Parts: sequence; C-alpha cells; structure tokens
Amino acid sequence: MMRALCVVWIALMLSACASYQQGNKNSMIRASYEAADRLAAMAYPTVKVDQPVIVATFVQLDQLTETTNFGRLMAEQVASRLLFQQYPIVELKLRGSVFVREGKGELLLSREVKDISAAHNVQAVVVGTYVVAGEKLFLNMKVVRPLDNRVLAAHDLAIDIDATTRALLMSEPF
Repeated sequence: MMRALCVVWIALMLSACASYQQGNKNSMIRASYEAADRLAAMAYPTVKVDQPVIVATFVQLDQLTETTNFGRLMAEQVASRLLFQQYPIVELKLRGSVFVREGKGELLLSREVKDISAAHNVQAVVVGTYVVAGEKLFLNMKVVRPLDNRVLAAHDLAIDIDATTRALLMSEPF
C-alpha cells in the first residue's frame, strides 16, 4: 500500500512539472546562451568579469529603432547568461536617460552610450541586430567598447522560425 502511494505521489509530482522546460532544453534559450558564451570567450581577456556590462535590446537590421518581443527577449537571455558567468550587468530599464519607447525596449543611441558607460564605469556594451529571411532568422551580436566603439567580439547565428519564434517576431507594442 505504501509503495503504491509513493508511486502515485511521484507520478503526480512529475506531471505537475511537465509544463516546465529547463532553459537548456529550449532551442532559443540554448542558442542565446551559446552565443553569450562565445561572445564572452572571444572578448576575454579585454572584457573582464569585474566591470559592468550593458546589454541593449536587439533591433531589426533594416530599422535600427524598431524591435519586437524577439529582440527584447533574446537580449534578456544573453544578459542572464553573462550574469551567470559573473559579469555585472547594468539594468537599463531603471535608467531614465536611455532611449526607451513603450513596447520597444532599451535602444541605445550612440550619443548616450558614452554618457551611460562613463556614469556606470561600463567596460562593454552588447548590441545585436536581426533579420528574417524565409524560414530563418539571422542574428548578429557584438561586444563593443564604448570608449572608442571598437568591436571586441562578434557572433552570428541562424535560428529556424517555428511557431514560438514567429509569434515573438510578430509582436505588437502594447
């Protein structure tokens, strides 16, 4: 009887967890984490883990002041992975002087990058652009030194567009 109760309890617990998906099992999260790992490896030792980094919202290549939920979410995931690697991340959503438009995200204008970077002693800014071509989404990410706009690392990836990715790309601002 006790054994049967334990089996039922374990089955219930597993079914309750069935909707949860670890980040490393989701293809989009896995791609963003791998990209962040590559950027960090390429930027090392110039970009050190003891100085802050900013991750800006990724934007559409053909409209650099436009983004979607995809661009916002991908930037958030890259920031999460860099934080996991011990890089201090400056949260731009709490800053009043960054170009933030409702439903658009944190878009860094070049004239603001140096000011924000100096104010927070930021050593690097992660920026990204993306474009959709057919059933693929192409994303380019760069680690840029704000002092002189020198690109310290870059990584490109292609993501298959599935129903989830398509929904993130088609998102409208609130």
